[in-house]
Amino acid sequence: MVKLTVVGRAYDGLPVAHFPRVKNEEDMSMLFYKQQAEFIVKEICRGALLPSKMSMNIDDQYCFNYLIEKGISYITLCESSYPRYLAFQYLQDLNKEIEKLDTNFLHTLTKPYSFIKFDNVIAKIRRRYLDTRTQANLSILNANLRQDLDVIIEDISKIIEDRKRSVIH
Repeated sequence: MVKLTVVGRAYDGLPVAHFPRVKNEEDMSMLFYKQQAEFIVKEICRGALLPSKMSMNIDDQYCFNYLIEKGISYITLCESSYPRYLAFQYLQDLNKEIEKLDTNFLHTLTKPYSFIKFDNVIAKIRRRYLDTRTQANLSILNANLRQDLDVIIEDISKIIEDRKRSVIH
């Protein structure tokens, strides 16, 4: 299941939208993952994460998937068992929605998460991907069954270690 989504500018690392918003203590565990997603946006910005698509294993329970298109990074936290094809289709759908908008205003934003209007779009698309057994999602999986997903898979702990080493030197 798609648990968290963060959209950011790849060229300066500013996170511009996310869903869901942290509202209570129950959601506080998502705050940790949101901070990790922000770290990923910053690493993309500084050029430490070069692939335009990547999956990052966090632990046995969750993984991050990200897609970079036209200077925008789309990051989602999913359960590890969630099909990678669906996660990337979800990110591509978000990209399509942003491309429908006049994105010039994205470059004028100065405050993190100030693209609140996009939260509703994320929520709407996310609902379509919550259940992997819907007919639409099964069709996506079946259509991609024989295709190789061109995605690099890393461990987030390795990326954090690389960052620590680069800061020390």
